[in-house]
Amino acid sequence: MPDSAFSAFIRSRRWVVGLFFSLLVLVGFALHRDYGMGWDEPAERLNAFVSAKYIALKLAPELASRQPRLADIPDLRQHRDADHGVLFMLPWVGLEALRPGPDPAEWAYRRHLAGFLLFVAGAWAVYRLGRARLGSWRWGLVGAAALVLSPRIFAEAFYNYKDIVFLSLFALAVLTLTRLLRRPTAGRALLHALATAAAIDVRTMGILLPLLTLAFGILEMWARPVRRRGLAGALALYLPLTAVLVVLAWPYLWENPWENFRAALSSFGHYAKPLEVFYLGQFVSIQALPWHYALVWLLITTPVPYALLFVVGAAGVARALWSLGPERWLRRTGSRRDLLVLAWFVGPLLGVVLLHSAIYDGWRHLYFVYPAFLLLAVQGLRLMWQQWQQWQQGPRAGGWAAGAALLTVALGTAQVAWRIATEHPFQYAYFSFLPGRVIEQNFERDYWGLSVKQGLQWVLAHDARSAVPVSMDSRTEMTLRINAKVLPPAARARLRLVPPDSAAGGYFLSIHRWHPGPYPAGAGQPVYVVRVGGAVILTVLRRP
Repeated sequence: MPDSAFSAFIRSRRWVVGLFFSLLVLVGFALHRDYGMGWDEPAERLNAFVSAKYIALKLAPELASRQPRLADIPDLRQHRDADHGVLFMLPWVGLEALRPGPDPAEWAYRRHLAGFLLFVAGAWAVYRLGRARLGSWRWGLVGAAALVLSPRIFAEAFYNYKDIVFLSLFALAVLTLTRLLRRPTAGRALLHALATAAAIDVRTMGILLPLLTLAFGILEMWARPVRRRGLAGALALYLPLTAVLVVLAWPYLWENPWENFRAALSSFGHYAKPLEVFYLGQFVSIQALPWHYALVWLLITTPVPYALLFVVGAAGVARALWSLGPERWLRRTGSRRDLLVLAWFVGPLLGVVLLHSAIYDGWRHLYFVYPAFLLLAVQGLRLMWQQWQQWQQGPRAGGWAAGAALLTVALGTAQVAWRIATEHPFQYAYFSFLPGRVIEQNFERDYWGLSVKQGLQWVLAHDARSAVPVSMDSRTEMTLRINAKVLPPAARARLRLVPPDSAAGGYFLSIHRWHPGPYPAGAGQPVYVVRVGGAVILTVLRRP
């Protein structure tokens, strides 16, 4: 391609952005079968089937009562996890019920693909938010690319139907909010209500969206009196629409919307079951986690270049606030968008710390703040880029430092991309800068249990027997059963899932969730080990 044609291509927003997201969709189709089954997937599927049964009995009671498959599904009123949102999973279990097919693994993989495609929509929302705030589609695309080049987020987009789905829907809802604030219309109020309700019906933490909408709607009316009447009307339409849509898409709320929603909201962050996590070398109850748990996990699992850029971006916002003063700063549209992003990021983190909310498995319950983190990081990158460009035009202080920092960021991001490629499909166990031994001694690794799939594949590939005994610790044995189900039927037929104490001549798999260290020699001979970033996430032992 001639230089002029190539330059024109690079300058063409439509082609470049279209190519980026098209390639991302193709990546989803290419990789969605590579990941195993996560720990929560069976529970999410059952929750959706419980709601589907409730809907069927409400809408067609006689027909539903004659379906033998529904007899084994718990009743919504007695189901322990009835207060969990099922919006994403519900359509998929409905389709599965209509066309179950011969192999249950097919529907699991379809859900993996659907989750990733929704993540693509979330990345598009980050692109649009970055483009609007920074005034350039190129900077918006940098934000979307940073989201994709976040190893844990990328991997979990395929199977984390709660946290990554919520991240994507929350980002889409913030986008509809900024559009509503810029030009309030009835159509935009309806669109924002739809996005808000979708987020709430996945996680009750989505209730933050109406609060943000009210707060920043009032702020916008103060800053732009000319929009006061239009915004007041849009907000008056948005709030009841959101309430109606939340109830319509969440069967658990149908009989008693207010009380059931209060119950669901109060249960969030107060996990009742006894559960311990491995944190800083000790097993700690999730009800007694130190205040810094989520912050430490965010730091050690976020790529270092992004964290450094976030500091620069946040410092830039603080500097503008200091130089202009609060009132003049808030009069600027860009400043109010910066405040929205800061509230999106800081508010939930502070809430978890101050309310002592019970979270576990790292900081996954707070993933939805990550797009805000990246938007501030991209602002930091733009500040360094601008300083470097100014230095090129004439001698200015800090130019060399900005150039060196940009080069460091580029190399660091390339290293992150390299790890995503070389550690596939185990990116979910990514740690940014800690050595493998430190990780093993202080933090949980494969708490999802997905590496069990690769462990089973290795065992079957290296043991030719027609019946191969395989076992796991009783606390993690569920991951063995669910990952056996996604293997090809012929492979599943050769597996014999047995208790740990009766696996003589077979194999014992460990994801080290409640056994962080190595096993004694008497437990068996290690024959296969999976390492990510130098840390062991799976060990396969051959029993004597």
